[in-house]
Amino acid sequence: MTEKCPFQFDLMNPMTHNERLPFEAFATLRQQCPVSYQTGAPQYGGDFWAITKRADLDYISKNPDKFSSSANLAHPQPGGNDPESLEIMRQLIINMDPPNHVKYRRVVRNAFTGKAVDALEPLMREFAKDIIDNVASRGECEFVSEVSAEMPLFIICALMEMPAHKRQTFASLVDVMIGMDDPELDVTPEDGQLAAAQIFEIAMELAASHKADPKGGTVIDALLNGIVEGESLDEFEFCTFFLILIAGAVETTRTATSQGMRLLMAHPEQHQMLIDDPSLIPDAVEEILRFYPPFIHMQRTATEDITVGGMDIKEGDLLKLFYPSVNHDPELFGDDAEAFDVTRGQRMPDLKNQHRTFGVGQHFCIGSHLARRELCIMFEEIVPRLRNPQLVANPHNLVSNFIPGIKRMDITFDAAR
Repeated sequence: MTEKCPFQFDLMNPMTHNERLPFEAFATLRQQCPVSYQTGAPQYGGDFWAITKRADLDYISKNPDKFSSSANLAHPQPGGNDPESLEIMRQLIINMDPPNHVKYRRVVRNAFTGKAVDALEPLMREFAKDIIDNVASRGECEFVSEVSAEMPLFIICALMEMPAHKRQTFASLVDVMIGMDDPELDVTPEDGQLAAAQIFEIAMELAASHKADPKGGTVIDALLNGIVEGESLDEFEFCTFFLILIAGAVETTRTATSQGMRLLMAHPEQHQMLIDDPSLIPDAVEEILRFYPPFIHMQRTATEDITVGGMDIKEGDLLKLFYPSVNHDPELFGDDAEAFDVTRGQRMPDLKNQHRTFGVGQHFCIGSHLARRELCIMFEEIVPRLRNPQLVANPHNLVSNFIPGIKRMDITFDAAR
């Protein structure tokens, strides 16, 4: 039997991450036992190894033959442990191991290249201006729904050829799927499965519409024309691709935008730096991504007995990779790693490659170019136009051990003249 680490932090309890991410707990684990055996409640997968240092996280991420995403999923949903649900979830690209993961990733990667994202920039910039136009004169807004949720939903729906009248319906279905840990949302596993089924229906409607009037360069086009081992994606494969790509693109960028605004309000001197020098905004985006990543953890399953960080891992053990911990390691980011500093990129020109917010290895986020561009464009509009932003009340956070989302954040600001 594996001996538990003397430092236990209930890391899989969603409430542990609710008010703020547990940076002090991560610091203790990095210093005392960076690969630590932690107690986990059965509903969250049971006991596991917490991985809190980058070298160990990178080793696990880059060796999928030794650490599987498929065996127990990279991120199992609550209530989804029955064999049928597990088999369905294994069809999502996030839960695939090589060689399947590599084959299916090729299908959509061309839709998310830097060149493809560059082509979207005029559309993104025009829409970002519209978003801020809608709130700037009022001097107040509910930032999550009126600002941070708008851009990622608009762009991914454009890539998916989704009609405007379906966007909010789709956004509501995504909210159901990510809210299964949150008691306030009262979402059951059955609700989550129904939402997935409804998203599948939307996907099939969009596929039929595209076949009737094909448009090149969209994600739908890439999926419908993708070939894996000489065959096109079948209906189920198409729908699962659609689900994971669109849900991930909407929620992660929304969370990063919301948390980024929260951080700037908490550090008005940093916000002022961006007003005085807008060229710092790309660096600020990287610091936002480093400081408060929109994913808390992913998990892998050991496929053999193996040693990681000096600890003996048994075949079948779960390992959870904690990205916020890695991103706050002073050995990597300096003695001020726990400080939010929009000029960090000036001191660390390679900052974007040093943090692990988008993962590393074969599961590196396929939408990283798109997310970074969306965030830069949004903050280029937000910073100069929403001056002196302040919270009306504490943000209303999502209860989750996976996504540090904000459900509602009411703010005031100096109204634009």
